[in-house]
Amino acid sequence: MISVTFPEGVQRVSAWLAERGHPHAPVMLDDAARTAQQAADALGVALGQIAKSIIFRRKPDGAAVLVVTSGDRRVDEKKVQALVCGEGQKLGRADADFVKAATGFSIGGVSPVAHATPCVTLIDAELLRFERLWAAAGHPHGVFPLTPAELVTLTGAPVRDVTEGSA
Repeated sequence: MISVTFPEGVQRVSAWLAERGHPHAPVMLDDAARTAQQAADALGVALGQIAKSIIFRRKPDGAAVLVVTSGDRRVDEKKVQALVCGEGQKLGRADADFVKAATGFSIGGVSPVAHATPCVTLIDAELLRFERLWAAAGHPHGVFPLTPAELVTLTGAPVRDVTEGSA
């Protein structure tokens, strides 16, 4: 029997999922899946089935805002800002250092769960189009499967319209 040791981020996600009774452990892909397209190609699934985790920084309090969106959609920052910021507050882009500090993961491997610190989280309504999704598991080679309902349950986040071109 071959024993595989997961990278630290994948170990953290795996333990977090197991503690909550999630039925699917992370898997490691042969090639990196730093983008939704790379992940979809490696898994042989539709681009929209990739649940990509996008981190923003809320100003002025510096809170991390996680938007888990469908791989074939683009986040509308103004919609997200309206949902998570108070009057006159702004939403900004997060750099790699901020993402790593807030989530414990590097860009290209940010999981929707098991973050280093709590994030304000929103789930893209477009993800509900699919029966099965794949999300990053804390490393560019690590992914795990889940349903949209499991994503909502695991994150405790509301489902909202957060993408460009949607109603």
